Amino acid sequence: MAPRAYWKGTLKLSLVSCPVVLYPATTAAEKTRFHMINRETGNRLRQQMVDSETGDVVESDQKGRGYELRKGKYVEIEPEELEAVQIESNHTIDIESFVPSEEIDQRYLNHPYYIAPDGKAATDAFAVIRDAMKDRDRVALAKIVLTNREHIIAIEPLGKGLLGTTLRFPYELRDEDEFFGDIKSPKVTKDMVELAGHILHTKAAHFDPSKFRDEYETALKALVKRKASGKKIELPEPEERPSNVVSLMDALKQSLKGRGGRKTAAKSHARRPTGRQRAARKTQRSTARQRKAG
Repeated sequence: MAPRAYWKGTLKLSLVSCPVVLYPATTAAEKTRFHMINRETGNRLRQQMVDSETGDVVESDQKGRGYELRKGKYVEIEPEELEAVQIESNHTIDIESFVPSEEIDQRYLNHPYYIAPDGKAATDAFAVIRDAMKDRDRVALAKIVLTNREHIIAIEPLGKGLLGTTLRFPYELRDEDEFFGDIKSPKVTKDMVELAGHILHTKAAHFDPSKFRDEYETALKALVKRKASGKKIELPEPEERPSNVVSLMDALKQSLKGRGGRKTAAKSHARRPTGRQRAARKTQRSTARQRKAG
């Protein structure tokens, strides 16, 4: 049975519409979480809001919202004033356009949602919209209001349903030049690129998230279980940092050998003649020349 819907409304494509429901596609329910506690009593701590200047505890009826105009100077915004600019949800996902999926910059992707038809009567219209997108290999762009804020949502077929992913606005993204502008452009030899390409080939695989392992989460659960049972927690020895690699070419060669170099080296070593074998072959060649001369 599907969980409770996060949002209910209508998916609309021109004059075709159908009731749909949204479910969050992600969950943090299995994440290990900690609470702040009093070491002496073992009781959970409760946070309080404190005035940054006076240090006094501020009661709930004294709390307000303010926007910082400049350092330490705020303009207070009343709740009713916020309501004046809030967008009222019409509970409609009105598809505005369809774009090729490869044109969507991955940095804009935000929160994913599963979109399903709301009731049997909506199944036909839902299937028409879904299959049309699947047939044309296009992603729909639409607007949706969630928690009083408007979002752009990208919608694409996913199995029997649809996947809707809210997108970030341009002002939410940092300019990459701010971080990449100082990166130099060194002259890299063709041999280095080819060696790196060979390493990439040895590690070629397919995307399979079922192989992802959250080692830290596993260790956290084991730590909590061990501590709760009264067992001692032994701290691991600090690992030594590897020495800096002087030669990039040597590092590439060693990386490649780490995958298949040992077997190759073993074969070449097996083919290399020993000292006795070389001496015997030399004697055979000398004898053959003497016979030919005689």
